[in-house]
Amino acid sequence: MEKVSALPLEQLRERTSEKWREYPADVLPLFVAETDFPLAPAITEALERAVRSGDTGYVASRTPLAAAFSGFAQRRYGWSPDPARMRSTADVSMGIVELLRRVTTPGERIVVTPPVYPPFYDLVEEAGAVVERVPLRDTGEGWELDLDGIRSALEGGARAVLLCNPHNPTGTVHSAASLVALAELAATHGAAVVSDEIHAPLTQPGAGFTPFLAVSDAARAVGYAVVSASKAFNLAGLKCALMVTAADDTTRLVRGMPVEVEWRTGQFGMLAATAAFSEESDEWLGGLLATLDENRRLVADLLAEHLPAARYRIPDAGYLAWIDLTDLGWGTNPAKRMLREAKVALQFGHAFGAEGAGHVRLNFGTSPEIITEAITRIAALDHPGA
Repeated sequence: MEKVSALPLEQLRERTSEKWREYPADVLPLFVAETDFPLAPAITEALERAVRSGDTGYVASRTPLAAAFSGFAQRRYGWSPDPARMRSTADVSMGIVELLRRVTTPGERIVVTPPVYPPFYDLVEEAGAVVERVPLRDTGEGWELDLDGIRSALEGGARAVLLCNPHNPTGTVHSAASLVALAELAATHGAAVVSDEIHAPLTQPGAGFTPFLAVSDAARAVGYAVVSASKAFNLAGLKCALMVTAADDTTRLVRGMPVEVEWRTGQFGMLAATAAFSEESDEWLGGLLATLDENRRLVADLLAEHLPAARYRIPDAGYLAWIDLTDLGWGTNPAKRMLREAKVALQFGHAFGAEGAGHVRLNFGTSPEIITEAITRIAALDHPGA
């Protein structure tokens, strides 16, 4: 298996996506969750074939995508979801909103578990509901769901839980035991669980990702998963995700959505995701995970050397480093100073919730050279001229 290497910086700066157009050319962008790697060959071939044949129309009512994801889930997680219980849409965020609209009524409360992906707050509001914050528990060694807090929220009337698994920004892979307990709580209180599993393909070997719908009968009865190839294979701009169910009632709810929800799927997104989930891309994904494993450890080594007051736990999944800089005394939003003085763009920690004050999120889905340059620049803020 060959590791996947990031493209050269000069080539990356030719890209027109958000990561490479938000800031001037003197800024190193490590904020938004895009990666700097070339596409998997099977994806490039699928897209080139579509362009050559003019296959650029509406997405079909029957596609190979669901079957491809089912095969991928079996190979990666030992889980075989039924393709007949899936439906596509434009992206994970849209899938979440459409599901939340149907499992809650306007004004009802939905549990989120901060620090968490900032759009979760907006998605709940877009669905007409109200955010109920139940922060993750810091065990001293990692993060976990606060099941007692979630129980209290559900007892108090919250009607759904918006789960992030693996968790963004901490990279936590929630344990099967905690997911079983969450499903039981939801079932007891007549609540739904919508599980965002977009980072699941990026789980490192040995970390043991468990799909929510695979953990128990209760999870299958109350749960919905929303999945996509977009994070692992850098396909966000192509617009494709799957809403996955595992019980008759939940499947009926998804099938009852207007056809426009499915027609928002991008044709190129469907083709690219099908190629990503195929066996042809397995070796490429393994190479990517090997590269990210080295990068997540490089971040730890560089912080230990240059910013020893920073606190960082190596994530189990993804390419996002959640770094606590509180002890540096750089204020509640240290990323602003980094951008202004070091010309390094990281994601503002407070955007993830109050728990993110003093934190930053760094995207290490890039080259070791860019990671090293970014952290070296940041460290120089504390030691000018170093």
